Amino acid sequence: HYSPEASVKVTLLNFAITPEGLQDQMLGIVVAQEQPEMEEKKRELVRNNATCTKKLKDIEDEILRLLSADGDILESTELIDMLEYSKTTTAVINKAMEESKETEVEIDLVRTSYRDYATRASLLFFCVSELLVIDPMYQFSLQWFQQLAVLGIKSAPGGECPKTRLDSLVSYFTYSIYQ
Repeated sequence: HYSPEASVKVTLLNFAITPEGLQDQMLGIVVAQEQPEMEEKKRELVRNNATCTKKLKDIEDEILRLLSADGDILESTELIDMLEYSKTTTAVINKAMEESKETEVEIDLVRTSYRDYATRASLLFFCVSELLVIDPMYQFSLQWFQQLAVLGIKSAPGGECPKTRLDSLVSYFTYSIYQ
């Protein structure tokens, strides 16, 4: 705890990772390794959604700027043109956003199939992190853990079906942590 004078002058950040946050990271890692095209689609959707949202915000800001300008808003051809542009652009963006929502549901369904792996990996990370209490020698970084996860995914035996592969990933990674 810091004095009020110090708290006013600095911003305190908590870099602790949460189990849910680590699960999401591990989910991204396993999907990127197992089905890279799905993870790339997910990233592309996030980028496109951010671009569309920014474009809508820019249009909104421009309309507000034109509305606050001096003069008669009914005679402003620039405002009328911007409103027409806004109408067509918003329709296109809304259609694209609807399509991206459908695609995102499909991608999330694939990602969800690896949720057991991500949950186990997150649990194992926090177990390994607690070894520090036993002896300071047992300090492990998140980067090390993620590299170990990638190595485990690449080294785990294949499976006939997705369920078998998932079971293989979970058991192999658990085994590799304890080696």
